Formats: sequence, C-alpha cells, structure tokens
Amino acid sequence: MGTPEFATAPLKALLENKYNVVGVITAPDKPAGRGKKLMSTPVKVFAEENGIKVFQPEKLKDPEFISSIKKLNPDIQIVVAFRMLPEAIWSIPRLGTFNLHASLLPHYRGAAPINHAIINGEKETGLTTFFIDDKIDTGEILLQEKLPIGDNETAGELHDRMMQAGSALVLKTVKAIIDGEIVPEKQNSFNINDAILKPAPKIFKADCKINLDQSAKQIHDMVRGLSPYPAAFANLKKSDEEIAVKFFRTNYSVANHNENIGFIRSDGKNYLKIAVKSGFLEILELQLAGKKRMDTKTFLLGFKGIEDCKFS
Repeated sequence: MGTPEFATAPLKALLENKYNVVGVITAPDKPAGRGKKLMSTPVKVFAEENGIKVFQPEKLKDPEFISSIKKLNPDIQIVVAFRMLPEAIWSIPRLGTFNLHASLLPHYRGAAPINHAIINGEKETGLTTFFIDDKIDTGEILLQEKLPIGDNETAGELHDRMMQAGSALVLKTVKAIIDGEIVPEKQNSFNINDAILKPAPKIFKADCKINLDQSAKQIHDMVRGLSPYPAAFANLKKSDEEIAVKFFRTNYSVANHNENIGFIRSDGKNYLKIAVKSGFLEILELQLAGKKRMDTKTFLLGFKGIEDCKFS
C-alpha cells in the first residue's frame, strides 16, 4: 500500500527478490496540471508496468473493497507512505500489516518526518518498520536503521537515500517475519529517559514563510528541510512591489553586525547575503514567483537594483 515514488522502491525490491505481490493498493487518480488531466500515482504506474493487480478505493471501509482484499488471502501487508488504515483492513493478513516510517520512532510521528528532522537541525535520523495498530505511527517496532544527516543535505537528497535504505529494511523485515525471527517491541522502550517526543505534522504553506528574526543556522536548516518541496520563502521588497522568493540552497555565517534584519549585501554579480539575527544567510539557489529555479549568479544577471531591495 503506497502512493508516492518513495513507495515504489520497496515494491520493486520485493519483486526483484521473488516475493509474490498479489496486489497493490494506492490512491485514486487525480486531475493535475493546467489541463487537469487525470494522473496516476507512481505506485500505480509501476504496478501496472509489472502486471500487478491495482486497487484504488475512495473509501477504505467500503465493504466491497474489504471483501476483495480478503479474497487475495495475503500473508503480509506492507504500507509505505499511504493513509491511516481501518482495523478491518490491517487485521486481514495472518502475519500482520507493517509500515515503513522515515524516522526513528517514537520521534517524528506524522506526515513529514524527513522535513522536520532537518528543520530541527538533527544530525541523525533513520527508518523504522512497525506493526500497524489503531493509532498513527504508534505500533510495536520491528526493525530500525540509523542514517546520518549531512550539514547541508536537503530533504530531497535525504529522501532519495532513505528510499533506497528503506527498500532494504522492508526486505529484511519481511524475511524476519516469515522466518519467525523478530520480536516486536513497544515504542516506549525506544524513548530514552522519557524524552519529550518530537512531532512531524503535515506542512502547510504558512509554515514555509521564513522568520528572519531567527538565527542564520535555524533559517539555513529550514531552507534545506523544505527543499525542493514545498520550499521556504521570504518576500523581496523592491520599491512598492513585493515578490515572493523561494530558497532552495543556502549557506550561512555567524557574525555580530549592525545591519537591519532583511538588509541585503550583494555585489550585484556573484553573491547575495541577507542580514538575519546573529549572522548572514547566503542564498545559493532561488526562484522568483512565476520564474524558474536558478543559481544566484544567474538571478543577479537578470535582476538589477538588488542593493536597493530588502527581504521580509
């Protein structure tokens, strides 16, 4: 069960390792783009290319859908980036239903664990497989694998690394369940010293607006944690015009300065820095509303008068 590209890699790995995938459950096709053409999920596209039966239920509690899954008589159900399942579905397989989650549970439960781990400046994250229960991301843990986070690594880059590592962890988990070599553990046994759990809720547009009163490092972590999507942004003020600008890659320096927050330092050709609390944020890749993503040099080549602008 899955929807985005992140879920196609484990599915591919299962097929390559000769597991009998009897069906795929994914989201219904949705209109996308200017023409509102119906688009299939990456998981559906891959499944159909490999001759796997695809289910796209509007409602997971639909009796007809539940009956059709029971008829498949699955041994195990594997969930990767899908929806919350009703018990009528996750209780069907004789060996259980497990989920692959992109964090070291119990920390970063929720829809955006990769993003929030980077935004919070974590140096390490990981992957967890766990049996699904009637709550979100709270079931008994099966296996975990730790992964380091690079100082300048973006959410997109970490996503791609975790997608491959996740495929291997899914295979390892399936084999361990089948061989009876796994003992599920309660999540509270993984929470050292009862630390306050860090959440990973869904990210909305309002969450992507940069607060320039934060430190340079905090903003740098936010930018890379939201890159390439949905992308952190700030407003560029030029005369009476205000333009939304997305940032995709940055660097930062810690420094004491007397500049106003949002003040721009630039030679108009090669570099662009923004004065923020306790330092400067250097912009390396950005995108103006309605324009293409570009590096700073290309942006400055076509944007004159940057020294008279300010970010807010």
